[in-house]
Amino acid sequence: MSISKTPKLTPIIQPWIKDLTSNIELISGWVARYGSPINLLHLDPFQENFLKYDKVFNRYGLKSSVFFARKANKCKSLVWAAKEFGFGVDTASLNEIKDCIDAGLDPEKITVTAAVKNRELLRYVIEHQIPVVLDNHDECELLHQILIEEDKTLRVGFRLSGFWHDGEKLYSRFGFDVDEVVNYVSENVTGSGKYNRFKYHGLHFHLNGYSPEQRIDALSQTISIADNLSKSGLETSFIDMGGGILMNYLASSTEWETFHQTLRESIQPAKDEITFQKDLLGIINIDGRLRGEPKVYPYYNELFQEKFVEKILTGLKDGIPLYKHLNQRNIELRIEPGRSMLDQVGITIAKVAFRKTDSQGRLLVGLEMNRTQMFSSSADFLLDPIFLPQKPMEKVPCEVYFVGAYCLEQELLLKRKISLRQYPQIGDLVCFVNTAGYMMHFYESEAHLFDLAQNLIVENLNTWEATPDEEFWKNLWIE
Repeated sequence: MSISKTPKLTPIIQPWIKDLTSNIELISGWVARYGSPINLLHLDPFQENFLKYDKVFNRYGLKSSVFFARKANKCKSLVWAAKEFGFGVDTASLNEIKDCIDAGLDPEKITVTAAVKNRELLRYVIEHQIPVVLDNHDECELLHQILIEEDKTLRVGFRLSGFWHDGEKLYSRFGFDVDEVVNYVSENVTGSGKYNRFKYHGLHFHLNGYSPEQRIDALSQTISIADNLSKSGLETSFIDMGGGILMNYLASSTEWETFHQTLRESIQPAKDEITFQKDLLGIINIDGRLRGEPKVYPYYNELFQEKFVEKILTGLKDGIPLYKHLNQRNIELRIEPGRSMLDQVGITIAKVAFRKTDSQGRLLVGLEMNRTQMFSSSADFLLDPIFLPQKPMEKVPCEVYFVGAYCLEQELLLKRKISLRQYPQIGDLVCFVNTAGYMMHFYESEAHLFDLAQNLIVENLNTWEATPDEEFWKNLWIE
């Protein structure tokens, strides 16, 4: 098969990653000890990402809280780090909530937005007086029933959906409709109302996608809902606009644009493939006419993290910036970033197990990992990995597809063809960068009875040291 010019997608890489991956002998020792793949996480960038948000909130004089969306990564050490660094945790399950309590996190620093809140979960949050965000009528019924049984009260928020944007309602399967929620809450959450054990606390929303304009409209409408609820004596303490805050993975906008152009051109018979079997990553091909866009995360962005949030804060409502509306009403703004809080926090490293040429001439490189160990809802992870050969050899460039350990024809770790500077050898390592946010754990499974990847917390204590997450977590309490 001829060597085509596969477009590069060069990731942004923090110095800690460059430093660590320059020590192949050290990393090889960790792989030998803990198996392949391993996830390496460094906690310093976690704090740095929080401080970016904290700084922009302070710039506008806002009461604010950041809650790390725990579902993005299961490492317990991140819960401890959230407490240590001074921010909260957004939880989506009972076990996530229990980790927060075990870490000694203040219940006010925990938010509960789980998609399903059963009796066991609700009993636990009542016992520990952790505020909960309610999503639907049945949750309200169940929570209030338990509160009566326990003879207790609980602070609650209400999740909203159905915001108006450009004359149309934004769909979400979550939350109370914005056109109905004022009546629902004002009629039921009062001393004489049906849910008289609820202590109204605030409003919450989370929008699908990454449009700042939609979030500006949603925040504006939520402020109006808060104003209407105040007429019934229900004062809104906080508005939580959830997550979905863009981050930027890539160093070059040109590379990003070139990749998209080349992907579309690759469908032509005379063009070499740049993805496996000319997979268009979600673009629809109808008789050679292409429709739609790739179903991938927007890996290159100029408006990201704190700049993205600032864009929303300075959006206008009635000619006045939204941050001023919040300040005038003394409403705390909350956010629940997951992916963007984990920017540059982690990498995943796997070992080369085999090389083979398939029946159509592609060079397949098998790694000791499976695709659930680096997988999100995106059609492909569009970052060039770092190739870590055990020995430098004659530099004969080659292009490969990385495949994994599940017994499936579609077991591709990356659908994109990757250029390597030399032919890979068994035992060489491949480092996938910036995988802490959703890639490591969100879909990880134990099919075929494979072990889950070992998660290691790395610290530079004169030299780099790696500690398993569970051990790191336990050592914190011993200290």
